[in-house]
Amino acid sequence: MKTPTRITIALDEETVDLFENAKKETGFSQSELIRKALRFYCENQAIIDDKIRKKLYTYMDMLLSSEHVILDMDHWLLFLALVESSPEKEAFWDNCKKVADSHAEQLKGKITSVEGLLERLETCNFFRINRETKERFTLVLYSEIQKKFTKLLLQEILDKMGFETEIKEDFTKLRVEIKKHSETSDYSFIRNRK
Repeated sequence: MKTPTRITIALDEETVDLFENAKKETGFSQSELIRKALRFYCENQAIIDDKIRKKLYTYMDMLLSSEHVILDMDHWLLFLALVESSPEKEAFWDNCKKVADSHAEQLKGKITSVEGLLERLETCNFFRINRETKERFTLVLYSEIQKKFTKLLLQEILDKMGFETEIKEDFTKLRVEIKKHSETSDYSFIRNRK
């Protein structure tokens, strides 16, 4: 049997805390935990491309805070159809604006670009993004009925975050054009989590 190779590693304080917690939770020795973590990373790195990794970070950010739910698309569209037939629909739309304003406040430190916001909302399955240019995006919706909600949500958040954009409607699409481009890079909200 070959003698194991010994290595020395340095960990920052945050990583030490993660390491100690993982040891307690798993009951693994330090060496066994490092071996398993390295093996897991190498086995899964190839299947998780950059786009999927960004989505996973977004899902973790949203779901681990227990402020979001996963909802079947058919249920989502049923709720929106019910809203449109309700005599209270104007109150609903007013409250949607308030919620969007709250989201804008919460996201200010995480999202620093229009594209970053669009990527986050695409991860929520509000639409699929087609990037036309650096300043223009086409958002392909899954149903006409969600257009009003999606446009209101986007416009409110973008306005409150200080982004200058124009949103135009097509039948099942929204076209977003950035009028004043942000100085910061796209996806920085994801990079900051790493």
